[in-house]
Amino acid sequence: MSQTIGRTRLAHARTWHHVDLAASPLTLGRVASRIAIALMGKHKPTYSPSTDCGDYIVAVNCAQLKTSGRKMEQKLYYTHTTRPGSLKSISMERLMEKWGGGEVLRRAVRGMLPKNRLRDVRLARLRAFETASHPYKANVVKYPMQGVKNLIVEEAMTKMAAEKARRDKEWVAEVKI
Repeated sequence: MSQTIGRTRLAHARTWHHVDLAASPLTLGRVASRIAIALMGKHKPTYSPSTDCGDYIVAVNCAQLKTSGRKMEQKLYYTHTTRPGSLKSISMERLMEKWGGGEVLRRAVRGMLPKNRLRDVRLARLRAFETASHPYKANVVKYPMQGVKNLIVEEAMTKMAAEKARRDKEWVAEVKI
């Protein structure tokens, strides 16, 4: 008998997921947390914290990231070379101008991944692009309304649909009275 139930090469097969940030109603942090879950492989039944079983993510339209409040102007990213007086800060708005929205998304996802030796390996599977075009069209098998897209957008869409249905129901009740 095999002692490796579910721990086969097929169980750890990586899927390519497509995430369109322009179509997603979610803000940066919510999208980043769902992407981090998919990069770790937590959405799979064979998840193990010590094994790298996550999927690839292709995030497009990163230039259209959504944030709440005044984070674009107020949020600061810090870098330090460990030399005295070398602390540098850059705002999210300036970072988007200089490096693009992909770098902002990458930093947000990096902060949500576990701080261990698998973090850089997992983060390397995130492919972020400023526009809708990317070279991984042949690899992506899970398009919108499938796979990680369900993790990212479907939850928000169902909440929005439920809210709309509730408002319509209230409106119909008001009209009848």
